[in-house]
Amino acid sequence: MSKQVGSWLRACMAGLVVLAGLALPVVAPSPAWAATAERAYVANFLANTVSVVDTATNTVTATVPVGTRPYGLVLTPDGGHVYVANSIANNVSVIDTATNTVTATVPVGDRPTGIAVAPDGGHVYVTNVVSGTVSVIDTATNTVTATVPVGNGPWDVTVAPDGEHVYVPSGNQDTVSVIDTATNTVTATIPLPPGSGALGIAASPDGEHVYTTNSNSNTVSVIDTATNTVTATFAVGNGPIHAVVTPDSLYGYVTNEFSDDVSVIDTATNTVIDTVPIGNGPIYDAITPDGERVYATNSGSDNVSVIDTATNTVTDTFTVGDNPIGIAIGLVTVPGPSLTITKSHTGNFVRGRQGTYTITVGNNGTDPTNGTTVTVQDTLPAGLSVASITGSGWNCTRATITCTRTSVLAAGSNYPPITLRVRIARNAPSQVTNTATVTGGGDPATHTATDPTTITGNWNWNWSWNWHRP
Repeated sequence: MSKQVGSWLRACMAGLVVLAGLALPVVAPSPAWAATAERAYVANFLANTVSVVDTATNTVTATVPVGTRPYGLVLTPDGGHVYVANSIANNVSVIDTATNTVTATVPVGDRPTGIAVAPDGGHVYVTNVVSGTVSVIDTATNTVTATVPVGNGPWDVTVAPDGEHVYVPSGNQDTVSVIDTATNTVTATIPLPPGSGALGIAASPDGEHVYTTNSNSNTVSVIDTATNTVTATFAVGNGPIHAVVTPDSLYGYVTNEFSDDVSVIDTATNTVIDTVPIGNGPIYDAITPDGERVYATNSGSDNVSVIDTATNTVTDTFTVGDNPIGIAIGLVTVPGPSLTITKSHTGNFVRGRQGTYTITVGNNGTDPTNGTTVTVQDTLPAGLSVASITGSGWNCTRATITCTRTSVLAAGSNYPPITLRVRIARNAPSQVTNTATVTGGGDPATHTATDPTTITGNWNWNWSWNWHRP
């Protein structure tokens, strides 16, 4: 895949855009539950999709069709929705993270690219490159409630941590517009060094600084938010596109599209302290909530590089869709695994003989088990005793009538069954109920199966003993 994104951006900024889914056991129902998990969302520009990535394993777990040429995207603070700027469709797709489906489409301005969300999640801000405006979306209604004129060629946008101001770089006129979110008006315009060609912008979590990535001059400018002035400009790699700042505001990570690397910035000295080689044509980057990893999209190699911020080395690279651009990372509420257990037998049991129970454990959740121990425990009623308990892949203990395993069970799948053979006492009652439970695997609940069993046969011990006497 060739590097198409940088030239596309520059064409947009110049206004030259031309881009035109038996006995029956009694089983206790599994209660619904959900877990919090970290997910990354990647906009695949040429595939018109968003890849959903489980960052615990760096695997794509879902692919969501969106509008034409998705660019930037943002995850709401509550993790409930992803807003995707579709640059050619001139709209924003709203993805429900619980179902990974588009639940709304919001028309915006001409060539939307950058997108950011307010800290309270109430509004999303979208830059329209050709229109030279910012669309303000009310997330409660998914409608545009304001359109704010800014400078020429706004590509990216960031919101101050306190939510009071929005910062928008205008690449064609070397300025940053400051929007008051209470009035949705531009209250300040900050000049950047001539010839900067600013594309990306990022606010430090402490709220003290804003950083612009200046693609034409291969520099980063630092804005003091207290005075709205540029206090430093320093060199980075070739073709800087996007930046993120660590949660402690001590370091910045800048993607350089043409040198295929990421510049690591010490924000105390405004100097590059490390350079991390990554894939072909990096565009966006995002940082995990704990600040331990930076994910950078490589538009030319159709993958994402994962950088360990402790060592500034690439620890993983995984494939996504065609021409990945935007990326967002955060915590979302996802359905977890939900274990099931069934227990059954065939026919009636007979006193003085043996009988067989079959125990099956399944997962009817939407996520796999998490690799922690799954434990099956059987409790035999009076009149029954264990003869043997076995199961392929299970570690079974006859003395305690338990079986365990740690292998991951996919959603909608079953483990191999457990076979429990029991001895039926000669004086066993005519009706017993056998109970088995399953726990673990990331499911916090205990699930129970009961199997009512009829026992027949009138074994007469005295008659049998006398009959066999010599």
